[in-house]
Amino acid sequence: MLDDNHALAIEFPEHQNTIHQLKMANANFKSMTDRYHKLDHAIRGLENQNLPIGDTSFSQMKLERAQLKDQIFQIIGQAGK
Repeated sequence: MLDDNHALAIEFPEHQNTIHQLKMANANFKSMTDRYHKLDHAIRGLENQNLPIGDTSFSQMKLERAQLKDQIFQIIGQAGK
């Protein structure tokens, strides 16, 4: 769906404190969340402005965002144990 905001605070509102703590303590996690944020921002920008982008490139960006989201969620789950 166009214009969906997939920011981590929206995707995982109940884990905002854990996300913040992990970003402060784990450089790899912070790098993953930074990449996720940049991808989400770029995807939403392209969707909102109807800028031309090849379907393959756009699909790859969305796939990478989904994979990062899954990885981030796994780390959040492990931190909660």
